[in-house]
Amino acid sequence: MKKHIDNFEAYVCSALFLAMTGIGFANVVVRYLTSYSFAATQELLLNGFLLLTVFGASLAARAGQHLAVTYFAALFGARVERALKIFSAAVSVALLLLAAWFCLDLVRNQLASGVTSAGLQVPAWYYSAALPFGFLLIGYRVLEYAVRDLRDTSEETGPAAEAMREARSYADV
Repeated sequence: MKKHIDNFEAYVCSALFLAMTGIGFANVVVRYLTSYSFAATQELLLNGFLLLTVFGASLAARAGQHLAVTYFAALFGARVERALKIFSAAVSVALLLLAAWFCLDLVRNQLASGVTSAGLQVPAWYYSAALPFGFLLIGYRVLEYAVRDLRDTSEETGPAAEAMREARSYADV
């Protein structure tokens, strides 16, 4: 079960990408055979790309693959680098919580106003409902990676890690 939870974003991204590929392919086939186009496919694909981006960002956050400028942090030593990593994670999580809050407000407004989508005329909140969850998930994954990264670097800075580095340097000679 833990494996499925850990790979949740990968499953969502795979399903979205597969569905988007099928929808796009169907649109091309229909356009080629009939000279008509499914008007709603653009709406579905656009919202699919939005969700794919959010859940893909969560997948990247889990692996620590977001853009980071670590060169300058490393110049100031381990303590400053650790403090900057904590600061960066805290700011990232705060901004992601704000994004989730504003997306939740967007969904509330769409529900209250009854606005519908242009192509399919379905309630617009259908497309927005997963966004707050997506941003919360990214925030969780940022925290998860930060804790794991800080735990790994703290193990690398202790006396045992220093002894291991010395042993490696002697082995290299």
